[in-house]
Amino acid sequence: MRHVPHRERTRTEGSRKEPSPERSLLSSVVTDPGHLPELLADFAVRRVGPAVPEAIASLRRKHPDATDAELRARVVARGRRAVVSEGSVVGGPFLVLTPLAFCAALLRQARTVLELAALDGRDPTASARAGELLVLQGVYEDTRQAQDAVNRIPRPSGAPARRRRWAALWAVTLRMAHLLGILAPADESQDEGPRVHRVAVQAWRWLLLGVVLLVGLVAPLVWLPYMAVVYRRADARLATRVLAYYFADTAPAPRRRTSRLEPEVMAAVLRALVSLLVPLVLTAVTFLTGLRIAESRWPVLGITLAAASAAVGALWYRRRHRRH
Repeated sequence: MRHVPHRERTRTEGSRKEPSPERSLLSSVVTDPGHLPELLADFAVRRVGPAVPEAIASLRRKHPDATDAELRARVVARGRRAVVSEGSVVGGPFLVLTPLAFCAALLRQARTVLELAALDGRDPTASARAGELLVLQGVYEDTRQAQDAVNRIPRPSGAPARRRRWAALWAVTLRMAHLLGILAPADESQDEGPRVHRVAVQAWRWLLLGVVLLVGLVAPLVWLPYMAVVYRRADARLATRVLAYYFADTAPAPRRRTSRLEPEVMAAVLRALVSLLVPLVLTAVTFLTGLRIAESRWPVLGITLAAASAAVGALWYRRRHRRH
C-alpha cells in the first residue's frame, strides 16, 4: 500500500470540504421554491448564527470605547458593504451566477440581522431568530405565525427534473430579488400615492432594469454602480426596520448624510464607464478593418463584443475573487 504524505492527505481532505453556504442554500430552495423565505431564515440561523457571537466579541475588542449606538452603526455599515460586494456579481456574462449572488447577499443580510440581535442580548442560534427575520423581511406580520411556518417546512422531495429545475430557478431568483428589495419600491411612502403614479414609477424601474440588462450584455461592469445603489437603498430600509424592532427604547444608530457619492460608488462608476468604452472601441475597429464572416460584418461584431464582455467580466471577477 502506497504511503500518502501527511501534507498530500491534508490537501485531499481539504478538497472534499462542504459546498459554500450560498450553494447549499440554493440547492435546497430550488427543490421547494414556495418556501424560500422560511428555508432561508432556518438556514441562516443554523449555518450563520454560530459564527455571530465571535464576530460581535471581535468587534467589541477592536472598539472597546465604542458606544452601543456606534457598534450598531458599524455592524450595519459593514453588512451593507458586504451585501453590495456579494450581490454585485450579476449582469453580462455572469447572469448565470445571479442566483448564487442573490443567495450570498441574502445570507449577508441575515447575518447583519443576527448580529444586531446579538447586540440586543439575544441568542443568534435560537430558532426564534428565524421567525423574527421573516417578520423583518415583511413575509409575515407576527413572529408566532412566522415561527409556525418555519416549523412546518416540508422535507425535500428530491431534485426536480431538468426542465422543471430551470423554471424553479427562475421563480426562486425573482423571489430572492423581492426579498432583497431589488424589485420593491425605492420609497415605501410612495405606496400611499395615487395608483396611476405607483404603476408609472414601477414601470419606469422595470424599463431601467431592462435597459441596464441589455447594455450589461456587452459592458458587464455597468451593473456595478446600478446594483450598488439598489442594494444600498434596500439594505437601508431593512436596517431601519431591524433597529426599530430590536432597539425601540434606545437612540437609533447615527446616520451619515453626505452630499457626494461614496468612494466605492465613484470607483464603480469609473469602471463602468471604462467597460462602456471597450465595446465602442471594438465596434469602431471592427468596421475600420473591414473584417467579415459570410460577407457580413455583423457576425464578427457579435463575436467580438461577446468575447470582450466575457474577458472584461472575467478580469473583474478574478480580481474580486483574489481580493476576498
